[in-house]
Amino acid sequence: MPNLGPTELIIIGLILVLLFGAKKLPEAARGLGRSLRIFKSETAKLRDDDETETATATVVQAQPQPAAPVPPPITSAPASPLSAEEQARALEEQAARLRAQAGAPKTQ
Repeated sequence: MPNLGPTELIIIGLILVLLFGAKKLPEAARGLGRSLRIFKSETAKLRDDDETETATATVVQAQPQPAAPVPPPITSAPASPLSAEEQARALEEQAARLRAQAGAPKTQ
């Protein structure tokens, strides 16, 4: 492919102005600049995420896993008199908390 000199670049620029118009070119350049800026910031974030994941993975592997806390037992009757509906709701909430602590998936 031959090298592009200044005259060829001027001709290409004139063709672009004729095709797209003088008003559209600055808008297109601005949009291209924004797109490149967004792309650059996203790739930088991906690199940072990869670096932090590898750093935390090595730290996590070096530390021993703590023992899981023992959950309190599910009580069948609360201290205050509640209706059957309120008791069922309280038991469901307590079971949901225990599942969340144990890391079990929530079922409905």
